[in-house]
Amino acid sequence: MAEEKTRKKARGSGRLGKWFREMRSELKKVVWPTPKQILNNTIVALVVMIISAIVVWGFDQIAAQGVNALISLGG
Repeated sequence: MAEEKTRKKARGSGRLGKWFREMRSELKKVVWPTPKQILNNTIVALVVMIISAIVVWGFDQIAAQGVNALISLGG
């Protein structure tokens, strides 16, 4: 009984070790971006977010004016 538990435990740790070895092997294949690429991508993301925020704000202002116009017509 104790031998069976020991064997199961050994097999489980072997699988975990294999998984970590394979993961490390795959991470070595990854092409990591250069600091210049990271800076460029960050700037692009920030610009897109700012433009999106301005567009959403503009639509919100137009919708608010439309609602106010409807309220003033009814009241």
